[in-house]
Amino acid sequence: MRRGQVDRTALAAELAGLPHLADADLRSRWRDLFGHPPPRLGRGLLAAAVAYRLQEKALGGLKPSVRRMLAQAAGHAAAGRPVAPPPPIAKAGTCLIRQWHGEVHEVAVLDDGALYRGERYRSLSQVARAITGVRWSGPRFFGLQGKEAADAADQA
Repeated sequence: MRRGQVDRTALAAELAGLPHLADADLRSRWRDLFGHPPPRLGRGLLAAAVAYRLQEKALGGLKPSVRRMLAQAAGHAAAGRPVAPPPPIAKAGTCLIRQWHGEVHEVAVLDDGALYRGERYRSLSQVARAITGVRWSGPRFFGLQGKEAADAADQA
């Protein structure tokens, strides 16, 4: 096996064996992986954390962008501010489905716009306008800007 490669078979075997470890062995595995004794956790949560850490060490951890987002969310929570998830981003190849006045509308997101009923549009906002007849934020209309936006769109 070359440097940097992961023995996925060995990893899978170790993960599969975690539920069968004795409590003392599971806690010992925690100490090996984290470098300190485990907190008082139930067996299921302890095993899940050990499994995550094994995979993290073998396959890599969270991307820096995800770490930043989590740190920001933790800061908001610690300050008592609401923590809102980031809006999902529609990538090329995504199929968006929206029901509007009892009719289902399907839109394919392209690199340079959107495809709706065989016709290309420059933006989701143009598609939303074609569907509703009025100006809409396309991401809001298709529920890509949070729950409040989707709820408002449903009431229109």
